[in-house]
Amino acid sequence: MSNDLHGRTHRLELADQSLRDFEAVVLEASPEGIVLDKSAFYPGGGGQPADHGVLIWQGVETRIVGARKGDDLYLIPAEGDPIPPVGTVVTGAVADERRSALMRTHSGLHVLCGVVFRDYGCLVTGGNMDELSARMDFNLPEVPPGFKEAVEDACNAEIVADRRIDVRVLPRAEAFAIPDIIRTATNLVPETVQDVRVVDIVGLDTQADGGTHVASTKQIGRIKVAKIESKGRGFRRLRIQISD
Repeated sequence: MSNDLHGRTHRLELADQSLRDFEAVVLEASPEGIVLDKSAFYPGGGGQPADHGVLIWQGVETRIVGARKGDDLYLIPAEGDPIPPVGTVVTGAVADERRSALMRTHSGLHVLCGVVFRDYGCLVTGGNMDELSARMDFNLPEVPPGFKEAVEDACNAEIVADRRIDVRVLPRAEAFAIPDIIRTATNLVPETVQDVRVVDIVGLDTQADGGTHVASTKQIGRIKVAKIESKGRGFRRLRIQISD
């Protein structure tokens, strides 16, 4: 399966992360999920939640409140909303405020990951995000003095530097030849994936990643390291907040 295809759905958001509106044809539809021939809705994954938005068809609006992955990519309609029949041409509209906030947050996590790896050599053991808030876990046995302030200052210095964020797809062997391409303690890229999507914060952080991102670090805003928690021996959780 190609990197921009999930079942029968061509994933437009992987090539154009600024896209919010698109036209598509309904291939399958029920209250449990709607399959389109193409979609700009990010279906969730890698800690990033699925997009919300609407499908508009024949003067009717169907709210999309999530997504489900299986053999196909299913967009989840709001309970009780009308379901477009198979063959219907729909206009999809991704909720911009939510997507943009999640893009800023996801890119902010990559900055955090890059800084902690560069300055402390720690790998990621878990993570999750919401709109403008997130957590990331690291295999950090001890918290050095001044760690919280040093990480926050370093992250914001990288944001001010306005580093370009590039996205490309590489053959698996070429991607895995990049030093430290996997920043998680466990390689989460299945063996079956032969085309690897790589997100590169130029000069700071290069990772295999399937999510959506802003075009440069300056678009993230400001990162605040709100809290550091112990998650068992040798592991620390950093909670961050993103602001303008």
